[in-house]
Parts: sequence; C-alpha cells; structure tokens
Amino acid sequence: KTCIIGAGYVALECGGFLTALGCDTTIAVRSVLLRGFDRECCDKIGAFMAAKGTKFIHGATPSNIAPTADGKYEVTFTNGSTDVFDTVMAAAGRTADTAGLNLAAVGVEASPKNGKLQCVDEQTNVPYVYAIGDVLQGLPELTPVAIQAGIMLARRMFGGASEAMDYKNIATAVFTPIEYGAIGLSEEEAIEAYGEANLEVYHSEFVPLEWSLSPERETDTYSGFCKVICDKTANMNVVGMHYLGPNAGEVTQGYGVAMKKGFNFRDLSETVGIHPTTSEVFTTLTVTKSSGASAAAAGC
Repeated sequence: KTCIIGAGYVALECGGFLTALGCDTTIAVRSVLLRGFDRECCDKIGAFMAAKGTKFIHGATPSNIAPTADGKYEVTFTNGSTDVFDTVMAAAGRTADTAGLNLAAVGVEASPKNGKLQCVDEQTNVPYVYAIGDVLQGLPELTPVAIQAGIMLARRMFGGASEAMDYKNIATAVFTPIEYGAIGLSEEEAIEAYGEANLEVYHSEFVPLEWSLSPERETDTYSGFCKVICDKTANMNVVGMHYLGPNAGEVTQGYGVAMKKGFNFRDLSETVGIHPTTSEVFTTLTVTKSSGASAAAAGC
C-alpha cells in the first residue's frame, strides 16, 4: 500500500504502474494533475487512472507522517483524513542542489526558493559561468533537453557556431496508463497567448486498433484522443498538438520536426496517413470545437 505525494508526471507514472502491479495506491494532489500540460488531456488521464483503481486525494497534502510500531507510516492529510501505508513516496518536484557549489563567491545568483539559475542561452548573470539541464529556471526538466543544450553550448564555445538552444516546441511524452504526448502550447496557454476567438481547435476521439481487441480497455468510455490548436490569424499555423493513446512518445516524436520548422493545418490535412495507425488521426481531423459537433470518430 503506497501513498504518492505529488501530481506531476513522475507521480502519475509511478502511480499507474504500481496500480497495474496490484498495489493499493493513493496519490495526494495539492492542486491539479500535470500542471503546465493541457487540462482537457490531464482530466482524461485522471479519469482513466481512477477507473483502473488508482485512488486520488484532491486538494490535500500530508501534514504529518509518523512511523508506526509495525514498520508502516500513518499519514495525516491537510483535509483532516488519515491513513496507514507501507510506503510513502515523495514526487512533489525537485530543487537544484547548487548550494554546495559556493556560486555566490563569484556572484552567481541562484533562486533562494529552489536553487535554480536564471540564464540566457545557458549563461548565468556571471558571463563566464554557464549551466545546463534541470538547474535552469523555468525550462523543461528533460534529459534530452539537457543533452542538446550541452552539445549546442559546446559548439558555440569551441566550434565557432552561433545557434542557440531552442526551448520552444519540444516534443514530450508522459507514460501514464493512457500515454500522453504533447508539443507546443496547451489550449489554456494558447488562449492566453492568442485569445480564444483567434483559435481553432480540431479534435477527435478514436479507438486505436489494438485497444478494440480488449473489452477491458472500456473504449466506449475511455477512448484515444487528439487535438490540434491553430492560430486563425496566421494562416492556421499549428501552435499545439496533443495526443492520448498507445505509443505516445513515438507518435509525438514524429511530429516534432514539423512543429520546430513550423506548419499549418492545411499541411497536416494534406498529408497522407498510414493506415491503420493512431498517428494518422492527426491527418484526418475535420471536427472543430467551435462547431459543437461530436468529436467521436466514425469509420475504420
């Protein structure tokens, strides 16, 4: 029996596989699931996980964790409830372990809250001190991002290159029980950036072929899902892509180059899909949210 503190991708991924292994798993959620990701997709992930047995305590965090005489842990939550667990896992985010580097001695400014560094092109406020990876404030905490940033920094410093790391439109995947892939802006971020009236959102609910073979998938209730967010004021340029379904990392990576180079909805809809794949759903989207029509896909 496990209590997981936090609601980011590490918490939900671990909660998903622990539940699948038969463990009694509870996730304590302070605010929302997967902060910073598309809310509609996150809500679908939460609903699917709850249906498959993962328990959620919303709007509460542990206020006290006390060991019991039999080697377990009694957890008291801020909503007043208590429960006893074999294991308590903390997945509530990370801080940068920069305090021991004595960066202040040369004038590098680190956040007093989390130890992270505010950088421009990996350069700190001290011109000869650089940083890459999760230690950077407000940038994706992903291993491939750190590797790419390090390569590009080395090329600029020692290889005569001038290209800076582009932290926008980085494809990423969350390996929850229903996998989630995302590139670009969430619908909420797009509305904030462009205004709701200036967006067109194409979406579809579909049943992946491999899911249709198993009644345990409950595809009538928990289908695959994708959506493409377009800027109507700029030739329907795609500013966000989101996918829920099998092999989300593979599907999303395939659109990564297109998002990086920039493309519009016509480019996407004129692309011939590979049948029967889940990725082809992006190329056959016709239903918009503004139309009010059902997003449920029909046909084979």
